[in-house]
Amino acid sequence: MSKKKSNLSRRGFTKLSASALAAIPFMSFNNPLLNALASNNNEISVHLFSKHLQFLNYNDMSEAAADIGFDGLDLTVRRKGHVVPENVKEDLPKAVTAMKKFGLPPVMMSTNVWDAKNDINYNVLKTASEQGFTHYRTDWLKYSEDKNIVESQKEFAQQAIALEKLNKKMSLIGGYQNHAGKHVGAPVWDLIPILEPTERKFIGAQYDIRHAVVEGGESWELGLQRIKPYINSIVIKDFKWGKVNGKWKPVNVPLGEGMVDFNRYFKLLKKHKINVPISLHIEHDLGGAEKGKRKLTIPQREVFIKMKNDLSFLRNAWKQVE
Repeated sequence: MSKKKSNLSRRGFTKLSASALAAIPFMSFNNPLLNALASNNNEISVHLFSKHLQFLNYNDMSEAAADIGFDGLDLTVRRKGHVVPENVKEDLPKAVTAMKKFGLPPVMMSTNVWDAKNDINYNVLKTASEQGFTHYRTDWLKYSEDKNIVESQKEFAQQAIALEKLNKKMSLIGGYQNHAGKHVGAPVWDLIPILEPTERKFIGAQYDIRHAVVEGGESWELGLQRIKPYINSIVIKDFKWGKVNGKWKPVNVPLGEGMVDFNRYFKLLKKHKINVPISLHIEHDLGGAEKGKRKLTIPQREVFIKMKNDLSFLRNAWKQVE
């Protein structure tokens, strides 16, 4: 891939604007300046989940994301990620340097962070804060079979409070992603007892519409209505139900080909003025890149084309909604 920078374009200007926004201290989810800027522009800033580029080094990853048209990366700073937590002090600055080289400001990252007392977690957040990140996804939680759900929620709430205090110290905002299955937060509603005792400023929810529709079916709007005060970032992807080896399962598909009603969803986001960072996950067939594989079974060019198609759909679908 070419190593030279692209000329400043409309996309480049958007990236510079995003970089400026990243420097704003986020003292709450409803930052007046951020909302005012976002509401005056029908453009959206989209970050690519870097899991899908783990077959590339920091420089090539950043160049590819910029060339495809993304405004940033949702960088994997976790086990088997682009940045391994144990090496965060050395490797995260390298990744950020490469990202900035191609106009991608450090805004979002996905982590395994939850325990505020863990030294590795502390180093991840401290280094990320120093590098200018503002938002991160936390680790997932699971309910213990030895405790009832209410007891577990009370315990998780205390952990969330402790993590929020650390986030406040680091000027970072953590978001817990709702994930289909037996994860905590899969029904969305069960996140409320965990997040409600917090200040709601430095920890909240990373809302994933794909997983919300898988679990909520036609009632996903009710879950969105309940969780919306806590949403501080969102994930975009699509799916449909299909038979896999004789069993019905959610099958990931390109945006617009599945069961997510993006027109309705985007109308609700605009209606409720949910102006938060966006991470695009591309988990349909990318020759292994959808799973974070480091070796592909299809040409890189095909991977990039599929990424571009999803990004174009997202931008166009957002613009078409009043």
